[in-house]
Amino acid sequence: MSLTTDDFLDIDDLSPAELDRVLDRAAALKDGSDETRLPDATLSMIFEKPSTRTRVSFETGMTDLGGHAMFLGPDDIQLGHGEPLRDTARVLGRYADAVMARLFDHEDVETLAEYADCPVVNGLTDEAHPCQTLADLLTIREYAGEDVHVAWVGDGNNVGQSFVVGAAMAGIDVTVATPAEYAMDEAVLDRAAALGGDPTVTTDPEAAVADADVVYTDVWISMGQEDEREAKLAAFDGFQVNEPLLAGTDAAVMHCLPAHRGEEITNDVLESERSLAWDQAENRLHAQKALLVELLA
Repeated sequence: MSLTTDDFLDIDDLSPAELDRVLDRAAALKDGSDETRLPDATLSMIFEKPSTRTRVSFETGMTDLGGHAMFLGPDDIQLGHGEPLRDTARVLGRYADAVMARLFDHEDVETLAEYADCPVVNGLTDEAHPCQTLADLLTIREYAGEDVHVAWVGDGNNVGQSFVVGAAMAGIDVTVATPAEYAMDEAVLDRAAALGGDPTVTTDPEAAVADADVVYTDVWISMGQEDEREAKLAAFDGFQVNEPLLAGTDAAVMHCLPAHRGEEITNDVLESERSLAWDQAENRLHAQKALLVELLA
């Protein structure tokens, strides 16, 4: 897939060359050497799910670029009162230069992209979180370059699935450690393989982190999965990223936030010098600015 489609619904909507260009631009926007701006551009932001990093980074990013972002929650537009999504898409596509949507169902962001006559960016769905992957890859570049081994430990969720595909595009080795019943979708692993990746899959978190330069985790109970809490806490016993798991390694630790401290990661690890979580959070801003420039400039 390629951004010639004008939409960014998952990380491999970029070609590897485009991904590299976006990351280069993100680094340049961050250090001030790229002064590209999007004067008067408008970004409509649809939110079904609450957000800190997604909302603030996109809104701040558009302001930095000389444009404007507007927050559209369920009670702010007719979408929350029964208007078909395709109708909302058609209208926003005529008002805005781009639409960013943070939704539950991935098919909904695909519908937006089908009917909106402007670029659509996936700010998160239950299947994918490509904007987070851009920030993750930028953070890894800054920390360790590209010759790096990352261990994903925990749930095979939307963040992990986009990351595995993006890592394959960037030439990063990944080991995925999940409980068997919460593994990543085989189709996602196949996409990574088709892009040159060779992710190792295991149910043993200790084996996964043994040779890792970076250990990455995310929450076990995502928004909308609260009724699965007890079952998941039992299934993920042994998968917590804590000092015993990391003992004997020099691995840095990544987390996309928000963190459930004491569940998937301990407070002492998240607050330690190993933690890259705050760099990841900052890099959402720079990576998304670069993406918007790629889409709109």
